[in-house]
Amino acid sequence: MRSDLRRLRSDRLGLNLCQQALGFVDKVLINTCLTPPVLRGSDFIGKAQGDIPSHNTVAVLLTCRRPAIKSASDRLHQRGDRRMTERETMPVDVVIIGAGPAGLAAAIRIKQLNEELEVLVLEKGAEVGAHILSGATIDPRALDELLPDWRETCPLAQTPVTENHHWVLSKGGKREMPHFMMPPFMSNDGNYTGSLGNLTRWLAEQAEELGVQVFPGFPAAEVLFDESGAVMGVATQDMGVAADGSHKGEYEPGMEFHAKYTLFAEGARGNLTKQMKAKFALDADCEPQVYGLGIKELWDIPAEKHEPGRVIHTQGWPLSENDAWGGGFLYHQADGQVALGFVTALDYANPYLSPFQEFQRWKLHPAIREILEGGKRVAYGARAINEGGWQSVPKLAFPGGALIGCAAGFVNVPRIKGTHTAMKSGMLAADAIAAAVAAGREKDELSEYDSELRSSWIADELKLVRNAQPLVAKFGGDLGTMFAGIDMWMRTLKIGLPFSMGHHPDYEETGRADLYSPIKYPSPDGKITFDRLTSVSFSFTNHAEDQPCHLQLKDPELQVESEFEVFAGPSARYCPAGVYEWLVEEGEEPKFVINSQNCVHCKTCDIKDPNQNINWTTPEGGGGPNYPNM
Repeated sequence: MRSDLRRLRSDRLGLNLCQQALGFVDKVLINTCLTPPVLRGSDFIGKAQGDIPSHNTVAVLLTCRRPAIKSASDRLHQRGDRRMTERETMPVDVVIIGAGPAGLAAAIRIKQLNEELEVLVLEKGAEVGAHILSGATIDPRALDELLPDWRETCPLAQTPVTENHHWVLSKGGKREMPHFMMPPFMSNDGNYTGSLGNLTRWLAEQAEELGVQVFPGFPAAEVLFDESGAVMGVATQDMGVAADGSHKGEYEPGMEFHAKYTLFAEGARGNLTKQMKAKFALDADCEPQVYGLGIKELWDIPAEKHEPGRVIHTQGWPLSENDAWGGGFLYHQADGQVALGFVTALDYANPYLSPFQEFQRWKLHPAIREILEGGKRVAYGARAINEGGWQSVPKLAFPGGALIGCAAGFVNVPRIKGTHTAMKSGMLAADAIAAAVAAGREKDELSEYDSELRSSWIADELKLVRNAQPLVAKFGGDLGTMFAGIDMWMRTLKIGLPFSMGHHPDYEETGRADLYSPIKYPSPDGKITFDRLTSVSFSFTNHAEDQPCHLQLKDPELQVESEFEVFAGPSARYCPAGVYEWLVEEGEEPKFVINSQNCVHCKTCDIKDPNQNINWTTPEGGGGPNYPNM
C-alpha cells in the first residue's frame, strides 16, 4: 500500500515540476523584468529568509531538475491507456484535505495514538507551505501539547516575542494603547513570531517520520459519498485538461482515495467545505461566517532598525477615513526581516474601497515608513481570514467527515491568532477518529469530536471575545474598540453579557455605487508602495494557462447588470492580485475579464461579490502562489 502511494506521489510531483518549469520559462520570456514567479519554498532551504535567487540561479535550479522531470513524465505516459480513462482507487484509513497546521496536527496525533492507521494528507500547493500565509505571532499552547520538544528543532523557536506594542494611528501621528487596559489574555508574553509556512514544513517532516503520507500538488476536487450518503473519501483533480475541456497529451485522471473518515482542513472558505456545509446544513444553527482580507509583505530591513521579537499592531488610519475597519501588523522576525501586513474587514460598504490600496497607504504612515526606508520588499501574498468567532462555528461533524481548523473558523480576532486553535481542533478530531476506529466504527458521525471541542479551551478562549468583532463592526473603530474592551473584561471577570451578537454576510454589506464617491489613491512610488501586478510577481504565482478557469462565473449577464452597473465593479478593487477587470469601450457592453493566472487563492471574490456570482474552485494541482516563508 505505502509503496503504491509513494509511486503515485512521485509521478504526480514529476508532472507538477514539469508544468511549473514550462510556466516559468514562458513567464520569463514574456517579461524578464519581473521577479521569477515559480520559485518554491524548497529552493530557499539553507538560505536566509528573503534571499531570493536571481534569474540565473533559477535557471540552474531548473536545469538540475530536468532529468528527474523527464523521467517522471515518461513513467506517467508508460502506464497505458487504462490510466487515461479510469481513476485509480486507493483505500486508506483517514484522508485529510489540506497540509496546514490543523491538518498536519491531526495527522500527527492520529499516528501518535495508533501507528498502524494509514493516514494521507492531500495538499493543493506545489509543496507544503506554498499556500500558507499568516502574520504570524503564534501561541505555542497546542504545539506544547502535541510535540513538547518542538523548541529543539522547529524554526519558529528562533524568535520569541520580546516587545508588544499596540498603536492607534491618525493620519500623521500615533498613540500607544497601554497594556494595562487590555485583558491578560491579550498579552504576547510566551509567544513566538515567524513563518507559518516554515512551521507547516517542519510539521510535515514530523508527520512523515511517523509514517503519514503527505501529497503536495494533489488538490481534492470532489467529495465521494457511499450509498447511505456518508462521506467515503475524495477524488483529486484531473491533470492535463485544456481550457476547452479536451485532454492534453499529459492528461492523467484524478485518483479516488476511500477512507473511513475524511477531515476537511482547507482553510478559510474552502470549496469542498462550502459543499459540506450546504449538503449537511452545518451552519443552520450558527451565525454566518464573516471575513477579513489579510495582505502581507516580507521586507529585509537595515540591521540597525531590526529588533528581533518586536511585535506591533495598529488600528485606526487609514480605514478610519472611509468608514471601514481593520488594522496593520509589523513583526520583527529572524534573519533581519520584518513581516508586515494589513487586514481589512470585508463588511465595508463603499464599493470604491480597495484593500490593496489601503495597505499601500498604511505603509506611508510616518511610523511605518521609518522602519521600511532603506529596506527591500522580497515577498507578497494575501488570503481571507475568518472573523466570525464562536457564534459562527458550525456543526463540526457529519457522516464520514468533520471540519477542522479555519475550515470551521476558530480565529481569535482580538488576539489575531488562530494557529493554536486550529491545531487543537485537529488534535481533538484525531482523538475521536482513533477511538472510533478502535471501536470498529467507520463513516459515521464523530459527534464526540463536536462535543469535546465545545467543552475545550478553544471554546473557553473564543467565548471571551465573542462580541469583539460585531461590536467594532457596529460602532466603528473608536467606540467599538472601547465597547469590545469592556465586554472582554466583563467576560474575563465572569460577569459578561449573557448573549452573543450576530453577523451579516459580508457581501450583503456592500453599498450601491451611487451612494458613494470614488476614492483617489496615491500612485505607487516603487520604493515603499507598489502596484498590484508587480506585487503579484513577488508571490511567485503560476498557473498552467491552458486549463479550465477555476473562477466560475455563474451568470455573466448578472455580473454586468448588477456588479458593474449597480456596484461599479468592485471586483476590480477588492481583488489583491488584479484578477478581475472591466473593459469599457464606447458603444459596447462592458466586458468582464478574468485573469485567473494571477490568482493567489485568497478567496475574496467568493466572499465579497455582491451577488455571490463567483465560485472559487481548485485549479490544477500545484498551481497558485509559491510562498517561500510566509
